[in-house]
This record gives sequence, structure tokens and C-alpha cells, in this order.
Amino acid sequence: MSSVIAATRFSVLDRSRTREGHTNAEALRDTVSLAREVEALGYHRFWVSEHHGVPGVAGSAPTVLAAAVAGATHTIRVGTGGVMLPNHRPLIVAEQFGVLESLFPGRVDMGLGRSVGFTDGVRKALGRDKGDAEDFAAQIQELLGWFRGTSPTGVHARPAEGLTVPPFVLAMGEGADIAARAGLPMVIGDLRNREKMRRGIDHYRDHFRPSGWAGEPYVVISGTIAVAGTPEEARRLLVPEAWSMAHSRTHGTFPPLPPAERVGTLTMTGKERGFYEGGLTGHIAGTEEQVAHELETVLKETGAQEVLVTTSTYDRAALLDSYRRLARIAEG
Repeated sequence: MSSVIAATRFSVLDRSRTREGHTNAEALRDTVSLAREVEALGYHRFWVSEHHGVPGVAGSAPTVLAAAVAGATHTIRVGTGGVMLPNHRPLIVAEQFGVLESLFPGRVDMGLGRSVGFTDGVRKALGRDKGDAEDFAAQIQELLGWFRGTSPTGVHARPAEGLTVPPFVLAMGEGADIAARAGLPMVIGDLRNREKMRRGIDHYRDHFRPSGWAGEPYVVISGTIAVAGTPEEARRLLVPEAWSMAHSRTHGTFPPLPPAERVGTLTMTGKERGFYEGGLTGHIAGTEEQVAHELETVLKETGAQEVLVTTSTYDRAALLDSYRRLARIAEG
């Protein structure tokens, strides 16, 4: 087995994607069920996401869902990938994570992103606009201040104050610089644009300032990894998400995941076909041997300490099998 793979942590982000013919409730229960499964396979963390007003995603309240995941598991770390901080008051976020850490001590992670809503309508409903993301660095410092009891308001965040919940910055755009200056671990993707990812990682390491939260840089790379018995089966895992992404780029809505076999019967415009084919490329996908080789390459290129797998597909049994095969690669 590769020593670089053996030294790497493997974790999972599940976005609670809804599937054609299935309900939002099923998607959320599927997320909790998957958490139990990947815990048994030895994965390090299990994170959930935040999306608002998206037809294809049921996960709109990540700290609530993280509580359900933590309550259904025993040892795996549980967190968010991420809470979109510009959507919330930092005090409320601190209180929510303080409750999680109090209930599940030593198991909670606080992944933080800077996206503001998916559409103008969602941003209006949240009472936010695109400009709110510009204050992300200050929002992070305010949030961390609630845990340290340093708020100039004289207010104390209960039960967060005095607790340590590891924060992670989801690096989109200038996120790598924000993570470096704040001295926080960084999650960066995606695997489809390796050169851009490497530039972000290099910038992060070059500008990292040690903090009370992290003494040295910590890099988590994130993206889709699909492992199956044949390359064709691995590609099938990618098809539903690739089609949904192509649909969202051409129609403005992100739909539930269709079965791979239905996508094969669809007639696409040239523009749709272009986005679809693009959505199938650049991921780490194939047999165990092929994926192990590709993983070793990307880990040597990036020096990442952890891989956060973000795969979504219609076939949940095939998804679990992919995670099972990936765990075998990680274990050697």
C-alpha cells in the first residue's frame, strides 16, 4: 500500500441530495444511515451541508442534521461542510455549535463557508445580499470570539463560551487567504481543477499564521471519488450528478437526481451535452487500482492531510459500495 495514502485521513460530506421518486424525508434519513455505515468503515469525519430553496437538496439546517447524525453514531467526528456564515448571526452559530459540543463532546467540527444563497430570491428571503460575503473574515473572528469570551458587547454565548470546536474554512475564491490569515484548517476543492487547487494550497501554506486554533497549516482536499468493479460502473455513479448540474446550468434550477439509466435516454441540447460531459470529467473514478494510483498522485501533488469525499448519486447501494471500496484502499 502507498505510504502517502496510509498517512491520510478519509472523511465524507453528504449533501442530502433528493432523488427522483423519493421524498426529502428519505434523503435526510439516507444521510443519517450513510453516517452509520461509513463510521463502521472507519472514516474520520462525516459532514453535512447547507442549501436553501434548492429542489434537489434536503439539507437546509446543517446543525440540526448534524445533531441527528451524532445521535445515531458513536465515534466518528460530525460537522458541517459547511454552515454558510454570511447567512447567520455569528452568535447564533456559536450557540448552536456550543449545544452540539456539549451534547457530543470531542466529536464536533465547525466547517464554515462564505456563500450567500443560491438565487436572488433565496438571498432576499434570508435578508442577505451578495455583499454580505465580503465580511466573511470579520464574521469568522466574531464567531471565534464568542467561544473565547472576547465579545465587546459584554454578552456571553451559552453554552459555547469556553468550549473548543475545531473550525475549518471552506476555501472558495479568496477563502485560502482568509484561512491562512486566521490560522485555521482549510478545506479546498475541487479535484477537477488541480492547478487552481494547488495554487490555493500553496498560497495558504505560504501565508499561514499560527493561531490558538491551529499551530500549522492543515489541508483537506474535497471532491468526488467513485470506486467500482469496472471503470464503466464507476462512471455510472457520476451520471446523475453530472446531469443535474448540466440541467441547473441551462435551466436555473438544481433538480433531484435521476437514475443513471434514465439519463441515457434523454435528448440533450448541445449546450446541455457540453455541461454534462464536462461534469463527468476530472473526478477520481475507476477501479480500486485506478483510484489508488490517482489518489497517490494527487496527495503527493498537494501534500494534503485529509480527503473529504463529496460523491452524490442516485443508487445508494452503489454509493455505499464505493465508500466500502475506498475504505479498503485507505486500509491497504
